[in-house]
Amino acid sequence: MRREVRNKANISRMKTLIKRVRSTKAKDQASAALKNVVKFLDQLAAKGVIHANKAANQKSKLTRLVNTLK
Repeated sequence: MRREVRNKANISRMKTLIKRVRSTKAKDQASAALKNVVKFLDQLAAKGVIHANKAANQKSKLTRLVNTLK
């Protein structure tokens, strides 16, 4: 039960951080937010909360998004 609550909170935080990157229009702010997301995704993948490939796919998509910003 305790792990379930912790995992649910971590997944919710992950989604919020991803939304923050996607909604940011300025490249410098988006890249700063991306740095936080990448770190958090790596932590979740290391703990087994999410699959390592899911983390890699999310990081790739978000990086491509940030690189298209001006």
